[in-house]
Amino acid sequence: MNSKIIAVPMGDPAGIGPEIIVKALASGKITDRAKCIIIGNKAVLQHAFMTTAVDMRIRKISSVREAVFEQGILNLVQLDNISPDDFSIGTVNGICGKAAYQYIEKAIQMAMKGEVNAVATTPVNKESFKAGNVPYIGHTEIFAALTDTEDPLTLFETNGLRVFFLTRHVSVRKMLDMIKKDRIKQYVIRCWEALEKLGIREGTMAVAGLNPHCGEHGLFGTEEVEEIGPAIRELKEKGCSVEGPVGADSVFHQAAIGKYNSVLSLYHDQGHIAAKTLDFNRTISITVGMPILRTSVDHGTAFDIAGTGQADETSMIEAINLAVKYSENY
Repeated sequence: MNSKIIAVPMGDPAGIGPEIIVKALASGKITDRAKCIIIGNKAVLQHAFMTTAVDMRIRKISSVREAVFEQGILNLVQLDNISPDDFSIGTVNGICGKAAYQYIEKAIQMAMKGEVNAVATTPVNKESFKAGNVPYIGHTEIFAALTDTEDPLTLFETNGLRVFFLTRHVSVRKMLDMIKKDRIKQYVIRCWEALEKLGIREGTMAVAGLNPHCGEHGLFGTEEVEEIGPAIRELKEKGCSVEGPVGADSVFHQAAIGKYNSVLSLYHDQGHIAAKTLDFNRTISITVGMPILRTSVDHGTAFDIAGTGQADETSMIEAINLAVKYSENY
């Protein structure tokens, strides 16, 4: 099986991104098929070595061809956009937000040119983005803009449970207005296409219910009767392997034990709570429906523990390993 080159942007320099990168690379738990290229800053990474007691050598490179993939070597595409003297660890800072954006931008450029097989991202901070005049709220919006993708899909995976999202960063009130038959039909089809691109072609997708007990035939809400149910019936008539609406209090458990190959969650917290409760540290976000593959840790910059060496690198390890796994078919 072929090795895969994975670009890893360093994330917010004031957060735990640098720490989880160096701890992941030193852990011995990353598949030997992964060849990681870090995009970041040498001085910040050297500080992370000190706080985590990791002993590695940084090899600065200007292209993937110059990389040496050996244990104990961190291959770095250096961006001279920040100094540890410019910021305090664990705080919101526009300089850090701008730097984090530039690391992501470079990783995307490398992926779009075919220099790397996938991108595995680390945490960024939305407030630091805003303070740094970055015109995007987060990773997904950056990847959408820089890959010219209108509406990327978000997929969570943890311990075999896969969760797609019909809506993401909108209020609950706005989300209710987006639960429409045509949108559900479109997303189920797009989610199936994404699964197939990842190499998953068997099984049935479930659509989660919205209201308690899926509305009890209209007693607790009409969305299941008027929008969700009709969408699923029409999809099944066209041969789509989909079931639902399935009560949200049980559908994620059923998918986790193998009854469904994935779940279409109707809103942000519905799916986030399920996945993170199952295994917080191993919940990985995968952005699909783009020309390139992106995986990511699904936690924040953890400013409260940044710089202490306490950050758990498990999500970073999982994100890199999933990037390798799914780039095989992507």
